Amino acid sequence: MPSLDLHADLVTLTRALCDMPSPSGQERPLADAIEVALTAVPHLEVLRDGDAIVARTRLGRPARVVVAGHIDTVPVADNLPTRLMGEGLHAEIWGRGTVDMKGGVAVQLALAARLAEPARDVTWVFYDHEEVAADLNGLGRVARSHPEWLDGDFAVLCEPTSAGIEGGCNGTLRVEVRVPGVAAHSARSWTGTNAIHGAGEALRRLEAYEPAAVEVDGLVYREGLNAVGIRGGIATNVIPDECVVTVNYRFAPSRSLAEAEEHVREVFAGYEVTVTDAAAGARPGLDDPTAADFVEAVLAQTGGAPAPKYGWTDVARFASLGMPAVNFGPGDPLLAHKDDERCPAWQLQACHDALGAWLS
Repeated sequence: MPSLDLHADLVTLTRALCDMPSPSGQERPLADAIEVALTAVPHLEVLRDGDAIVARTRLGRPARVVVAGHIDTVPVADNLPTRLMGEGLHAEIWGRGTVDMKGGVAVQLALAARLAEPARDVTWVFYDHEEVAADLNGLGRVARSHPEWLDGDFAVLCEPTSAGIEGGCNGTLRVEVRVPGVAAHSARSWTGTNAIHGAGEALRRLEAYEPAAVEVDGLVYREGLNAVGIRGGIATNVIPDECVVTVNYRFAPSRSLAEAEEHVREVFAGYEVTVTDAAAGARPGLDDPTAADFVEAVLAQTGGAPAPKYGWTDVARFASLGMPAVNFGPGDPLLAHKDDERCPAWQLQACHDALGAWLS
């Protein structure tokens, strides 16, 4: 089994994590290595559910913080092993997972090993299957099977934020819009109705759609409604009798799932619309006293101001548990999943120092 040195410098630790490929469904070797490394830390109690590892302090502090990150990545695209470009804090680590989100996991692991006497009790969560269907998500599985493992007053999700604080997250809704037709031989097309041609109207509605910018608790969330897939036809000499357009709606956390679905059905009035996946967003929650204290302490070191998280993240799972949560981690989220994914060393250090100072 590959081993992890939790006391190595952050660049070395990040590269070690990334160079153990762990696409969703293949996290076991990395989960094993994390479990072994954390079990050797005397001030931590280590628990495991599948390929999710939970390590926590039991110091009897009056408050508990959950710090979480997923250990899986999207598939490797010939971008491992990692490469190091530059030196010192000006260096960048290139490779799959450096941004999403093993840079954040490296920060977690380094702090978990170092902070024997934090001012707040800390639960460190490293979970599997975040990059795939919501029902497989390891954090959701732990919440269902062992909800007490996630007890806390506040949560930090170390998703990439370029070392800034991003509050809450948009919700996401995926639907299939079905366009009917009538099958016929393509040599006698006038006897049928081409469903793919008929999809043009649904696509024009999307092209004309103007997404909203919605202010929620002082942060402005940008919505989006986009076609992300289209399918139709059974053979090259048959007029297709059905075309299906897959549409993804990213909606502000002020909307409920029911309101988001109603809105999409209004846009596609006259079409059959089937919901295939949905997850509610999370309000920023920055008015919570612990969240406000975190923001003040972190921004005193990093500067800037809180921003909204446009993508969906597992802060929404914490919100569903009644726990305010923020996104805070190294790496530019615009580089997540890209072939040229890369994370600056200075952001690893900035997140490590700011989170460590607050927890201390």
